[in-house]
Amino acid sequence: MVETIEGLVVRSTAGFIDVDVDGEVLQARIRGRLKNTARTTDICVIGDRVRVSCPDERSYVVSEVMPRKTRFSRRQPGRGPNKEDVLVANLDQLLITFCHGPPGLKTRLLDRFLVIAEHQDAHPVILMNKSDLHVPGDTEWQSTYGSIGYAVLNVSARTGEGMSELRETLQGKISAFVGPSGVGKSSLINQILPGLDLGTASVSDHHGKGRHTTRVATLHALPAGGHLADTPGIRELGTWALPIEELDRCFPELSSLRDRCAFRSCSHTHEPNCAVVEAVNASTVDRERYESYVLLRQEATG
Repeated sequence: MVETIEGLVVRSTAGFIDVDVDGEVLQARIRGRLKNTARTTDICVIGDRVRVSCPDERSYVVSEVMPRKTRFSRRQPGRGPNKEDVLVANLDQLLITFCHGPPGLKTRLLDRFLVIAEHQDAHPVILMNKSDLHVPGDTEWQSTYGSIGYAVLNVSARTGEGMSELRETLQGKISAFVGPSGVGKSSLINQILPGLDLGTASVSDHHGKGRHTTRVATLHALPAGGHLADTPGIRELGTWALPIEELDRCFPELSSLRDRCAFRSCSHTHEPNCAVVEAVNASTVDRERYESYVLLRQEATG
């Protein structure tokens, strides 16, 4: 019997899988029988725990991919609704990154990230980069999200503000930076792991959107323990395999009200005696967040 060893996938590209085994990175290929297995998701991504064997002295093969505890997914662009694109597996937390200044914060996109984090049991941290560009009034929304229970961390890759707290947040966990291009994810990672020297690019003056600088998702080991993922910039996300009846559970402020509605299957859109709608009208639930819920529900029902 060929001996196998367990490791962590830190990079996957062009048919090769880089596996971290106790600090040593081995390059392996995926065994043929795994490739031929019917699936609706990616076979192996960063964050996966795998078993690697060495059938001969010159090569390693991934012989088994362990079950995923959590994952950060989206519908794969251009492949229809039944293909899952897993960006990071087995992560502990999502650092949902936006910034002060351009490109501006889009709360609808933030809410979409938060829903995915809630659905996939990944602890969300809202990270606002470029705090040196903060202007009065542009953080009023933070009190709304803070009251719901979401942590908001203001940092600056340029000045170093908040970086010590960010490092403490990352320690001992598998974390992923996600968010639109141009918010400075790569700049933040360069501050945390300066030896990587990841490429960065400024925001496009013409469109006001960030340019993509990360091409291949990679998992980086942190000096104090844990790993950090850098993923390609994402401007739009589709929720993956989220049952419509579970959507309100992904909004903590709505989830606490759902059992008070007159109807067990309440959609919180038109039914009488709906506790959610009553809370929105009474301003105890933020209307903008509620509208994000309604839009996501409409999207899911076509």
